[in-house]
Amino acid sequence: MKVETEEVHQSRHRSERHAAARSIQPILNPRSVALVGASRQPGTIGAALLANLKRCAFTGPIYPINPKAAEIDGLTAYPAVSAVGAPIDMALIAVPAPMVESAVRDCARAGVRGVVIVSSGFGELSQEGREIEKRLRDFCRASGMRMVGPNCMGVLNTDPAISMNAVFVPPWPPAGNIGLLSQSGALGYVILDRIEALKIGLSTFISVGNKVDVSGNDLLAYWAEDPRTDVIVLYLESFGNPREFARVAPEVACRKPIVAMKSGRSAAGTRAATSHSASLANLDVAVDALFEQAGVIRASTLEELMDVAVLLANQPVPAGPRVGVISNGGGPGILLADACEARGLTLPELAPGTVEALHQMLPKMAGLANPIDMIASATAAHYAAAIELVGNDPGIDSLIVIYLPPHLHDPAEVASAISEAAGKVPLEKPVLTVLMSSRGVPMPENAGIRGRLPSYSFPENAAVALAAAERYSRWRTRPAGRCLSLTPSAQAAIRGVIDRVVANHGKPVWLEPDDLATVLRAAGIEFAAIEEAHVRDAASVSERLGYPLVLKIQAPEVLHKSDVGGVVLGLRSKDEVAESTDRLVREMKSAGITLERVLLQREVRGGIEALVGVTADPTFGPLLVCGLGGVLVELIKDVSFRLTPVSDVDAAEMLSKLRSARLLDGYRGNPAGDRAALIDVILRVSALVELVPELHELDLNPVKVLPPGEGAIVVDGRLRVGRV
Repeated sequence: MKVETEEVHQSRHRSERHAAARSIQPILNPRSVALVGASRQPGTIGAALLANLKRCAFTGPIYPINPKAAEIDGLTAYPAVSAVGAPIDMALIAVPAPMVESAVRDCARAGVRGVVIVSSGFGELSQEGREIEKRLRDFCRASGMRMVGPNCMGVLNTDPAISMNAVFVPPWPPAGNIGLLSQSGALGYVILDRIEALKIGLSTFISVGNKVDVSGNDLLAYWAEDPRTDVIVLYLESFGNPREFARVAPEVACRKPIVAMKSGRSAAGTRAATSHSASLANLDVAVDALFEQAGVIRASTLEELMDVAVLLANQPVPAGPRVGVISNGGGPGILLADACEARGLTLPELAPGTVEALHQMLPKMAGLANPIDMIASATAAHYAAAIELVGNDPGIDSLIVIYLPPHLHDPAEVASAISEAAGKVPLEKPVLTVLMSSRGVPMPENAGIRGRLPSYSFPENAAVALAAAERYSRWRTRPAGRCLSLTPSAQAAIRGVIDRVVANHGKPVWLEPDDLATVLRAAGIEFAAIEEAHVRDAASVSERLGYPLVLKIQAPEVLHKSDVGGVVLGLRSKDEVAESTDRLVREMKSAGITLERVLLQREVRGGIEALVGVTADPTFGPLLVCGLGGVLVELIKDVSFRLTPVSDVDAAEMLSKLRSARLLDGYRGNPAGDRAALIDVILRVSALVELVPELHELDLNPVKVLPPGEGAIVVDGRLRVGRV
């Protein structure tokens, strides 16, 4: 079989994504629309869809489909799509669930290129509904049609050349540069309503509903090529193919920011686990890992989703974390400073020249330390001058302007001054505003060369949005990274063990110690010398290994040996091994455990204890985890996760995100650890995962990270494999 090179692999994926983008065109850019289930009866979805298509002046022909009407709302009606006799790009289907399949088949006969099934009553309700969905998907794909839904709210496109409002709710946002996907119809409506109220521009919107065919991955491919879309916003409830998302999203995020909210963060997603690695993982951990690797900005709330989207749609991403703050009140400035510092942003001292110019211009009572407090009497002229000065300070990457209307001056005049002065700030620096008034302080619709300035009600909102944009900026400029591949001989040795074990067992099993040692060493992971022995032979085996030794019980029913006192350290002679073995046999017997075999291992002194492991998530696939703390790792939960494959950049970031990472640098006089060696272990585990799809769980704990230059050694491990 011919092996596909990485270049060919990437080229094939690019072609697939381009094809996916083209397949969405008839749905979001249709030249004609048929509405199956069109109605003149008020309060029905069919009537609302038709009214919105007409109200927003869809530029192509609209064909109402209703076998009981000859005309609806001034348009000729047809009994079926196949009776129209004209080319139709997209069909909206809003009929009762039992009638949907026949309607879709009729669309195929008419040569329709895409269907949007608004009708509900499918997989969201029953197994029978899921089976119908599968039939619909298979039929559409066989017919060359794409399908959105079912159980969705519809689609819209604000491009004046199309002007398609094919949703059944009222909002019609202004044209803009945000592409929006919502898996929830109800929340899709809420977001659209909010967007319209804030006068945020939208390019396209799609409610994917049950995501039976068209998915978020397809929409990412479409928006990546859409010149009208600069920012992508996603509300997700589930992932259909997270591995494909992991391939598509980073390529898109390098050019266009992706802001996503994924619901379902509760502990209900945690699975029963049999190792340290698995017990530390849950579905939300996988989502975090996926988004972080892919450069996706994750929002925790709908408010945050909108706050970040507004910023990215109207301002550049910051080049760094340094923020200048201008306010006419001390308290809000302090709140903003606290919120910024808590999220990795800094408020540096301003350049002496900037401070002197502010001193000459502002009232004597003004505070000139960043944040700048111009006091309540600050005028529009004060704002204009301060914005220009601070915004042009070379030590500032972005600017936040706070205004509290004290009713000493006309708020509209101040807002205009802020907008005009923002145009004098270098265009590569984002400018945000915080307008703290329950009555609202409308910013000018046209803010000149900077465009619309994002405006927030509270300082914390601005800090959260700017911090998210700054993290995204750092991700976008980081090195690409490289993944490690094992040599052919190493691959052959590992596959030899795995193939034999899997062939001999019908169910997943833990590897025997000798097999585990063979696999790890073939992967280039150093494993402390170990040997299994019957309890009666332990003392004689110890002579071959040398001292000092660690003695461990070998009992399948015991998950963590140290929990039952099954580990003895520092054995320095044959007699000590014999005595400790006899004692363990007695103690285990009193605990109801029959101990027949033990493990003897050369003791590795010193080092920083780390965990490197893998757990296989049923949705996301293998998750690689690392942390510090050894046996305490489940208690302190100082761990980070990534989806495999993991690059060297990913591995370094995993370590840097640990709260205890300073231990590797030598904390309070303690010896430092070989960070590079631990990164190498992570990379080799990732390579092992790619080679062994049968891997269910891997737990290397502890990994002793020795002083710099001395490497990292696994002293205990478990590896479970089973048939794919």
